[in-house]
Amino acid sequence: MARSCKMAPLGRKGDCSLFKGLSPIVYGGREVWPLVEGGKGVSATNHASSGAWAAAGGIGTVSAVNADSYDENGNVIPQVYHGRTREERHQELIRYAIEGATTQVKKAYEIANGKGAININVLWEMGGAQAVLEGVLERTRGLVTGVTCGAGMPYKLAEIAARFNVNYLPIVSSARAFRALWKRSYHKVAELMAAVVYEDPWLAGGHNGLSNAEDPTKPEDPYPRVKALRETMRAEGVSDDVPIVMAGGVWYLREWENWIDNPELGKIAFQFGTRPLLTRESPIPQIWKDMLRTVEPGDVLLHKFSPTGFYSSAVKTPFLYDLMHRSERQIPFFKRGEEEGTVQLGEEGKARNFWVRPEDKARAEMWMRAGHTEPLKTPDNTIVFVTPDSRDTIRKDQQDCMGCLSHCGFSAWKDHDDYTTGRLADPRSFCIQKTLQDIAHGDDPDKNLAFAGHAAYRFKTDPFFSNGYTPSVGELVERILTGD
Repeated sequence: MARSCKMAPLGRKGDCSLFKGLSPIVYGGREVWPLVEGGKGVSATNHASSGAWAAAGGIGTVSAVNADSYDENGNVIPQVYHGRTREERHQELIRYAIEGATTQVKKAYEIANGKGAININVLWEMGGAQAVLEGVLERTRGLVTGVTCGAGMPYKLAEIAARFNVNYLPIVSSARAFRALWKRSYHKVAELMAAVVYEDPWLAGGHNGLSNAEDPTKPEDPYPRVKALRETMRAEGVSDDVPIVMAGGVWYLREWENWIDNPELGKIAFQFGTRPLLTRESPIPQIWKDMLRTVEPGDVLLHKFSPTGFYSSAVKTPFLYDLMHRSERQIPFFKRGEEEGTVQLGEEGKARNFWVRPEDKARAEMWMRAGHTEPLKTPDNTIVFVTPDSRDTIRKDQQDCMGCLSHCGFSAWKDHDDYTTGRLADPRSFCIQKTLQDIAHGDDPDKNLAFAGHAAYRFKTDPFFSNGYTPSVGELVERILTGD
């Protein structure tokens, strides 16, 4: 049985009572609810979810990160790479990305049927980001209202938005980041900056902008950070009517009541990333949806294993635990005679090449007796110990790199100049393209990276999802609008 109440057109009273103070905003020339669907690649946000979100009167977000294309029967076309070199595979990836995102936008626009708005989301640190963004916008003129973009410092975002006459919504995690973007670029195209997305580094899922000066174990209250962002925007002459979109940890609007119509903050909108994953239109497979219902408080880890070098938040699956334990099996190594008191790790195989401290040799021997017999070099003059099977997987994934990032620590790929970071490939990381494609298309979440916000544990306590109920996107938006 549907758990919904009948909503009236935007701004008018229906059979549900709207949450106190919530009112539509004008975006793309029409009134929409200040509710944004968080864009999630790879293929975790697609036309079905974003189109339905827009049809409900909000701002749906199509992920342009390695989006799916379909054959004549509606089946997903596998992204198979034929190029012999990384550069060749990288060009294939760009073509896949443009074709997929274009398809998704067109389908989402049809589903929206003139309601709400459709945004696209790109990660500036994804491989070929500018080429992908320009290619998609060229082929979807008149369909896309705005572009959200983060994961790096996208200085060219405003320039690209101006060329295609679309809005842009930069994603930042601090007032400092916004100021840098504004002064270098965005002030030149101020009229198209429709909103600024504040992505909280301790609460949001996926990659975030936690700086080296911030402690991942000590979350900060988002209110002072957003207040500082608004103050910076005001100092730069940005109107209070340009919304700040709060992203990360948003579940019930009633918990954010003091943010709405707050003169310190100006106009506020809210982004929902994790909660829409458990809807009927959500494209993630059922096995992933079922896993989300089991998440407990503390089960989402803010970690730095990503090959991007950024912090990100994901569920503590066995995949993530393996990365954690792999880094724990790590010791520094030296050349012979480089440091006094070091001893040879072993007399056979690769072990002969490493000189280590005696206490570290004892630890390494324990790991090797447990089956982690293969020492692999890291860029930080350390070695990690893995099983032969893990070694083979790591090496194959590194060799199969298709350049999905602008800079990849795992494979040492770079998408320009000489196509290498100049550093040793890092076995402590993983192929992010492979795992995100696998989990999005039905593989076991336990064997993959499962991005999620830190509020994912609330699926177990939210009565809207009780007894295994999965709402439609429309029902979820209606529910959100009541404050619950």
